[in-house]
Amino acid sequence: MRQTNLFNTTTFRLALIYLALFSASAIASLGYVYWNTAGFLARQTDEAVQAEIEYLAEQYAQGGQAQLVHLVIQRSRDPREALYLIVDAKGSVLGGNLDRRPSAKPDQNGWLDFEFHRRTLEGAEVHTARARGIDLIDGTYLIVGRDVQALRGIEYLITSSLIWALVFTIALGLVGGIIVSRNMLARVDEINKTGRNIMRGDFTQRIPVTGSGDELDQLAENLNAMLDQIEKLMTGMREVTDNIAHDLRSPLNRLRTRLEMAMTGEISSSHLKQELERSISDADQLLGTFNALLAIARAEAGSHRDNMARIDVSTLVQDTAELYQPVAEDAGIECAIDVADGLELFGHRDMLAQAMVNLLDNALKHGRATTEPVSRLAIRATGADGMLEISVADNGPGIEAADRQRVLDRFVRLEASRNTPGSGLGLSLAAAAAKLHGGQLVLEDANPGLRAVMRLPTRAR
Repeated sequence: MRQTNLFNTTTFRLALIYLALFSASAIASLGYVYWNTAGFLARQTDEAVQAEIEYLAEQYAQGGQAQLVHLVIQRSRDPREALYLIVDAKGSVLGGNLDRRPSAKPDQNGWLDFEFHRRTLEGAEVHTARARGIDLIDGTYLIVGRDVQALRGIEYLITSSLIWALVFTIALGLVGGIIVSRNMLARVDEINKTGRNIMRGDFTQRIPVTGSGDELDQLAENLNAMLDQIEKLMTGMREVTDNIAHDLRSPLNRLRTRLEMAMTGEISSSHLKQELERSISDADQLLGTFNALLAIARAEAGSHRDNMARIDVSTLVQDTAELYQPVAEDAGIECAIDVADGLELFGHRDMLAQAMVNLLDNALKHGRATTEPVSRLAIRATGADGMLEISVADNGPGIEAADRQRVLDRFVRLEASRNTPGSGLGLSLAAAAAKLHGGQLVLEDANPGLRAVMRLPTRAR
């Protein structure tokens, strides 16, 4: 069995896409954090330097070089991070706490980033500075800056922390994606394995359900329900095939025998017409059986749904019952008809009519009273709460509760009805017609006798 490559699975690809999107959002979020921490401190430093150099320029404009030098010398005594340097036109240092003019070239905005030696109690340390210089009118050059060594340390700490956070995020996301993908892959492989076993002919196989109730469990439950239905249909098909072979063999053999006898002249001319009539009767029986099977198959497949329309059920049931009433009375069966007015539903008229005919035929054949002196037949049609009930009841021997569901299958005939004409498809067709309309056929005890009830929704489903 070929195993699915983890890295070729849709789940893994989706995990990578999600990881990429998550990483992009994490980078954006971390960039925003950097901008509001280290970036804020850098901007604050630049603003302080700019404000300081503007103030000293104003003082130079008011008091000249002497006043500027005096202010720079005073401010240079501050042991904090402020840096100053004033150089005359000849390059001589006039004041400040920097030893010399930095060799670094200013950027397009006039900012300098350079290293300098800062005196400490332990000697001198190399620090990083950020400053801005301006040229004054008399050739004097003024530099104002800040020692940003601590700031660069903070920036490095924040940057490295954010990078490691991003690395851990991506790593954890990748590991999580692999774990999730493996879990999904294992469950999908189970589904594929079950499918392959079913394709080999093992219809008893079912997809495992974890009980988590997630979408894969829902898919598995739906597929298992579908497999149950397929297995049921396959079992029914085998049974139908066996029943067809069993029930149709006899009439076909009789038909063939009569035709052979007719061809060989073994049948006298006086009996030839009679035998031909019997052959036609057998052929009609076979055609009726196949037509019934075709009608059941079409009903179960839902091929009649396109031909559905609003039906006057009251009229349909009344007309069908009145059609069978003389037949029942001729057979000595009392017939009672109770049909409510105004019953309608969305359905297939011919299928409902055929279902009614089959129920009435079944009641007339098998519903004669055994314990009462008079045989009775009751036909009713009622409706309430969006449902219709069409029932045909007799006072005959009825059907045992254990057999009521079984007789709805094709070609099923109980021992008591073996000697009566029929193919065992009447109730099956009625049940298929009820299912076509979104309802069901239910067999109930009529005390005595049997009541066949079609419960149908009035609206289309």
